[in-house]
Amino acid sequence: MFKTIQNALKTPEVRKRLLYTLLLIVIFRLGCYITVPGVDAIKLNEAMGNSNGIMDLVNIISGGAFSRFSVFAMSITPYITASIVIQLLTLAIPALGKLAKEGGEVGRQKMNRYTKILTIVLALIEGIGLYLSYKTQGIFIDSGWLNGIIVVISLVAGTSILMWLGEQITDKGIGNGISMIIFVGIVSSLPNAIISIWNTIMQNGTFNTTGLLIALGIIIGALILVAGVVFVQQAERRIPVQYAKKVVGRKMVGAQNTHIPLKLAMAGVMPIIFASSFMTVPAILIETFIPTINSQTGFWRVIYDFSLATSSSSVGIGYSIANALVYLLLIVGFTFFYTYATFNPAEVSSNIKQNGGFIPGIRAGKPTTEYLSSVIGKLTLFGGIFLAIIAILPMFMRFTGLNVAFGGTSILIVVGVALETVQQLESQLVMRHYKGFLE
Repeated sequence: MFKTIQNALKTPEVRKRLLYTLLLIVIFRLGCYITVPGVDAIKLNEAMGNSNGIMDLVNIISGGAFSRFSVFAMSITPYITASIVIQLLTLAIPALGKLAKEGGEVGRQKMNRYTKILTIVLALIEGIGLYLSYKTQGIFIDSGWLNGIIVVISLVAGTSILMWLGEQITDKGIGNGISMIIFVGIVSSLPNAIISIWNTIMQNGTFNTTGLLIALGIIIGALILVAGVVFVQQAERRIPVQYAKKVVGRKMVGAQNTHIPLKLAMAGVMPIIFASSFMTVPAILIETFIPTINSQTGFWRVIYDFSLATSSSSVGIGYSIANALVYLLLIVGFTFFYTYATFNPAEVSSNIKQNGGFIPGIRAGKPTTEYLSSVIGKLTLFGGIFLAIIAILPMFMRFTGLNVAFGGTSILIVVGVALETVQQLESQLVMRHYKGFLE
């Protein structure tokens, strides 16, 4: 990896992309410290000190912007939610699905426009809800309607800026912009996690043997999680493909042997981000529009506790088990959805047949399609379940009394985004290498 970064810095075009990405990340981090107008800092600290697990999770993803009630307080979650809704609508609405699959570049731009519009709508709703929620806690110096409009506009503008930063990183920088913003937000909490582990070892300035064992357990567990994620992200099944001799122009091209690399987690880290966002959104919306939910009972309290089980052990083991099962199904479901959205067995089979190729022992045409579908289905199922288990296990560790600074979901996102970014960086270097060779 360090060799790749060193080579990237030596390549002018790639170096420009890296510096541009770094500049946008700095802008994101600066924005996390710009508080919306009219906030009482003292009362804000009191309100955040009484926050629960779901708000702590939102704060980690936003890079601490939520606890400061900055313009980036809502982070990129409205965009993620809008993307989920639009992707699901492509399955429910045939015309939208046809536009996404067959629309080409024009269709992609239209889908992107729909996602942006829905993002603004969701951000507006969430911004109003946040203002009404914290208005009751008295964190605003002026609680008038004019200040409310300014606060909501600031929050919506912050989400819009993050959406633009993500697009710029994807188009002109290195890596997936949205994933990179979430990655930076999570990594920014790493110093606090290190301080927390150190305080576990040194309690009140005195060395604690039990604390040392707990810290070592947390570190070893994190390393095992990282190793497991790297294994799943890098592992692949290679399907051999043979091509018969054929005439190209006036030349006879000999038989060639190649392979189709099929990864265990072909969809990358996006299913984890989407599943995590999907599970936390209900609790955020309920707490936003029903500030007194903790003192209430009934249907909405049940939904609230169920969603809150993702990041809090105070709701009980029953809710955590139910939440974990749904979380597992969502990760596996989104993994299948994104895998088949990027890899079409019928299309791959048709391309192999048209080029005179075949998989040894498998007839060309429909049998090849069925074989590829079977293989990709088994790989995706294993990869999805493996990632889901890694994400779920830390949820139950909370009931042992251990304070896990970095959850499984955070590690999955950080490692997954890091691997994807390094791979894209390597592909940029390879492309520049071949371009220079041809010239």
